[in-house]
Amino acid sequence: MERCYGKTMILLVLLAISLFSAIILAFAGDWKYAPEVNILGSALTCAAAFALALQVYLHGPFTAGNNFFFVDPFNVYLTVLTAFVSMTTAIFSRRYMRIERQHGRVGPMRMRFYHAMFQLFIFAMLIALLTNNFGVLWISMELATLATVLLVSLYRTPTAIEAAWKYFILCGVGIAQALFGTVLLYFAAERVLGVGGNALLWTNLSQVSSQLEPTVLRLAFVFLMVGYGTKAGLVPVHNWLPDAHSEGPTPISAVLSGLLLNVALYALVRCKSLVDISTGTRFAGNMMIGFGLLSLLVAAFSLLRQKDIKRLFAYSSIEHMGIATFAFGLGGPIATFGGMLHMLVHSLTKSSVFFSVGHASQMHGTQEMSRIRGLLRGNPAVGWGMMLGVMSLSGMPPFGLFASEFLILTATINQMPLLAIPLLIGLAVAFAALFRRVQPMVAGATPPWQTPLTAANIPVFLHLALAVLFGLYLPPFLSRWFEMAVELLR
Repeated sequence: MERCYGKTMILLVLLAISLFSAIILAFAGDWKYAPEVNILGSALTCAAAFALALQVYLHGPFTAGNNFFFVDPFNVYLTVLTAFVSMTTAIFSRRYMRIERQHGRVGPMRMRFYHAMFQLFIFAMLIALLTNNFGVLWISMELATLATVLLVSLYRTPTAIEAAWKYFILCGVGIAQALFGTVLLYFAAERVLGVGGNALLWTNLSQVSSQLEPTVLRLAFVFLMVGYGTKAGLVPVHNWLPDAHSEGPTPISAVLSGLLLNVALYALVRCKSLVDISTGTRFAGNMMIGFGLLSLLVAAFSLLRQKDIKRLFAYSSIEHMGIATFAFGLGGPIATFGGMLHMLVHSLTKSSVFFSVGHASQMHGTQEMSRIRGLLRGNPAVGWGMMLGVMSLSGMPPFGLFASEFLILTATINQMPLLAIPLLIGLAVAFAALFRRVQPMVAGATPPWQTPLTAANIPVFLHLALAVLFGLYLPPFLSRWFEMAVELLR
């Protein structure tokens, strides 16, 4: 009883920190030390997430709050990742947003709004990951959408407001599809579990998944795939993502690509495991393979056409979410392990790249790639951060994305050899496109309009160091963590 009480307290503390931080910053978000409060709240959330992960590692999955919460190796690893990246993003945003305020792009009220919404966004994602109820999962995803819509429009320019409306409308339609899929899931479950909220609990559904009506589950997954696929940025429901990235503040681009897309994919993977057992077929997996492969190919070729640096890396996020979706759709221990590793390293790398991109844009006063030149000479730390980040995103060794893509490709050759051809084409095109676009920006002479600045380099190189570490050596505790999650998802 004491052990269960201790786990529940850690979980509640984890959620309470970000919520209370949001409330405090809503009233004092433009205070002199508001960025430090934002960092402190994120750091405490990260510490609580690690404590929760330790409990799962030592004692296994558990439920809490009268079965309202459920924690297992799969969602707790994403919880730690979310808390860690939000902490490093808060550290980066302290210096980045200070420069934005000095340039007059944000004022006191918008700074308060930014800090409060940042913490509310983190709270919504943690609820989505840790809830045991599919209905609450949908609600928390909607809350995360509303928070990020407001953050995307922070600069209040016509293009920013247009991007925010596009994000709101497309994701609103998508989340409505997910709601209908959730209703169908409840319709299938109530015949077995009875009327009430218990019919939407993941722990209950997983126990009776073989008894659920297969036809209803198939239809439910179609709507869930479209709905949560929109949030994950999968083609063809991806159009909101490049605009939101290019117009919102760079720290928000980092958490959108590094965190929110993962949470949407997490919801899909949870639903897939129910459909697989209920139908006894590869229906859900094949649908994820199709969406994933289409996303990879469309994004890879779209990289060649981009002129805005943040849109470039937005399409890179679509590419990598396509790869992870493909891996989870393929299934099996190797592909699932590779998909989890891919989500981890992509989140670390993409957020670090956006950190470098943000400072590069501030130095040159533009996001147009044609006007960003000579980063290695103008600010070596920013230039190397971007170059190493692109090497990681391209899947070059010794970075972790090379290891994850190798595992996914190996599983593809073993299970569906013909699909290895389009997979390799997409990876090769994305590799070439990224280097073609980024090499001129980091090399060459420094242009006269480049202005010096003091960059926040610690988060960039910390993330890249972890990306290298996970490519060369996966710590035993992390490997065991992933293996336990793979067992749950098989």
